[in-house]
Amino acid sequence: MKLLNYYLLIFAPVGLIVLLSKYEIIASNVFVLLLLIYIFVYRTYLDGYKLAKKNIIPKKEIWKLIIPGKRLQYVKDLYLS
Repeated sequence: MKLLNYYLLIFAPVGLIVLLSKYEIIASNVFVLLLLIYIFVYRTYLDGYKLAKKNIIPKKEIWKLIIPGKRLQYVKDLYLS
């Protein structure tokens, strides 16, 4: 996964959620729900998939990235390379 594509996959959903909220297409409670899904499900899987593809973690351990602070050990691998 190229770094530019990774950043696009990170920021595009947030931008879409914010735009939907700004133009009042979704209610505030739906906004919060989508944001929580983004943080805990989407980002966990996306970051885990990238690390698994680089053979840094096994695929079966992707779910462990949901633990607060667990991604901090992989900052260099996720965001800089």
